[in-house]
Amino acid sequence: MTATKTLVCVHAHPDDESLFTAGITAHYAELGYQIILVTCTSGLLGIDDKNLPGSAAGHNREYVRATRAKELQDAAHLVGISRVVTLGYEDSGLPGWEQNSAPLAFMNCNVDAVGTTLAALFAEVGANVVVTYDENGFYGHPDHIMANRVTQNAVAKSPSVERLYYPVMPSDLMADFVARATAEKVSLPKWVTDASVDIDRSLVSTVMDVSRFSALKQKAIATHASQTDNADLVTMNPELFAMLFGTEFYQRAYSKTPSSADSADLFGGL
Repeated sequence: MTATKTLVCVHAHPDDESLFTAGITAHYAELGYQIILVTCTSGLLGIDDKNLPGSAAGHNREYVRATRAKELQDAAHLVGISRVVTLGYEDSGLPGWEQNSAPLAFMNCNVDAVGTTLAALFAEVGANVVVTYDENGFYGHPDHIMANRVTQNAVAKSPSVERLYYPVMPSDLMADFVARATAEKVSLPKWVTDASVDIDRSLVSTVMDVSRFSALKQKAIATHASQTDNADLVTMNPELFAMLFGTEFYQRAYSKTPSSADSADLFGGL
């Protein structure tokens, strides 16, 4: 166990670390904290070398698996992550895909077993703060929802974890961003268009100004070049990009002790 403060982010797929939490990982890495990333699936149902989605006939899974593994390591290094742990489950695909029923799909994992594995990791690294998605998985993806379930299970078993947070996007900001992006004819990925729309600002406990990392975040997303559904985020003008990515909002889902010192710092008061 380390005496250094430790942040653990539990994500479903390669590229989620760049899309959802790259600001805080870069910020806390700069402060000298230990940053651990858990990626639950290989993302093998992502877009392949023929630009086919994972649901398409002839989809090249092995290309996607290998390519995304390399992209993940490169992007993680870029945004300050010191260690990447991959659980190795298969991507479950979007709701309704036939891959949802695959035995090794993450959505079908043994929640208690994976929770025990994560709890052991939390103990090993001395995790203080853990971040994953909310109960809806931010936008309803089965793997994101399962990431919430296994992380909740692990936190309940962990003596070291003091807080659990969810990245969220206030509904008013998301509505303004989507309207402006649509007016500028920007193609938005499903995680934006299908995001939870009922996140009132009253649910936000912590607001992190990570605007100085906006360019870095855009570069990290670009590092996942195989996932062309995010292509317009990569080429988006910096002002519009910063509107969505320059601030990260977090909902406090669990705290071992009551605290009001985390309004601008996930570790505030620890």
